Amino acid sequence: MIRTVAAMILAAASVQMTCAGESPEVNHSAAFVQGEQWLDTDGNPINAHGAGMLYHDGRYYMYGEYKVGETVLPEWATWECYRTDVTGVSCYSSSDLRNWKFEGLVLKAHENPDHDLHASKVLERPKVVYNASTGKFVMWAHVESADYTKAAAGVAVADSPTGPFEYLGSFRPNDAMSRDQTVFVDDDGKAYQFASSENNATMYINELSDDYLRPTGRFTRNFIGASREAPAVFKHDGRYYVLTSGCTGWDPNSAQIAVADNVMGPWTVWGDPCRGKDADKTFYAQSTYVQPVQGCDDTYLAMFDRWNKTDLQNSRYVWLPIVWGNDGMPTIPWRDAVELPESKK
Repeated sequence: MIRTVAAMILAAASVQMTCAGESPEVNHSAAFVQGEQWLDTDGNPINAHGAGMLYHDGRYYMYGEYKVGETVLPEWATWECYRTDVTGVSCYSSSDLRNWKFEGLVLKAHENPDHDLHASKVLERPKVVYNASTGKFVMWAHVESADYTKAAAGVAVADSPTGPFEYLGSFRPNDAMSRDQTVFVDDDGKAYQFASSENNATMYINELSDDYLRPTGRFTRNFIGASREAPAVFKHDGRYYVLTSGCTGWDPNSAQIAVADNVMGPWTVWGDPCRGKDADKTFYAQSTYVQPVQGCDDTYLAMFDRWNKTDLQNSRYVWLPIVWGNDGMPTIPWRDAVELPESKK
């Protein structure tokens, strides 16, 4: 897994992800090279963009936008809203974060042209969480009309992490726009949706109902007027962190990390956590999720998309370990590759 703080031993161009004190055997030829094409266990390209992860019963599940076909720029476009037809949400599973099995499309496009999931619409940033009380797997995603005026959240549920997911519909949480989004479950089982709102100028944090299917009505407005998107939320030593990007369409920009003692805020901005080559452009990538590595204290994997805006199917991935400073400040140093262990201990 990831060796952090003083115990992290970094090679010049790559980092071996290991828990502090562990020395698992690693296949060094099987490192994930940033920005290259990553393959699943069948030898096919991993196709899970804007992804999130879920760890359940000893396996990691990764869900993302399944992008296939031609990338188009609509004739009416006044900005670079490149898109592919909606196909659905893909799922991959792994026991070690390294070997990913394609589990199929767990939420598929719909034939009805009026449906949220029709090929002509937009489906982005699916995130799945498990509700221990209901035994259900709950997916939240950004669903859009073709012209990006809908700005809503869509919700689906399943009995298994590999679906199929039943789509329940869409709405604007607390009557506010909901675009780039993620879902975070706290240690007490309470869940929260983070979403770019107010035309992406402000981020809403919406407390969710006990079944995770709708907002409770309790929310906060954060980073008002700062135009932050692509939220990735995680918790470390009792404090909450959110990693975001600026709003520059498909083009890269500077990342930002903020910290809070309460998940609903207030949040203190600490600045750009990225370090090294092209850090000011977030390594030409954009945040999507931060995954704690199971069985390893203080060990987190920051996940990014490296978008290819004119060929979205060919967008790539960047995964990097988070390094913790003595002041609690997380940094994300660049490494050309991340080496992952053969199996999780």
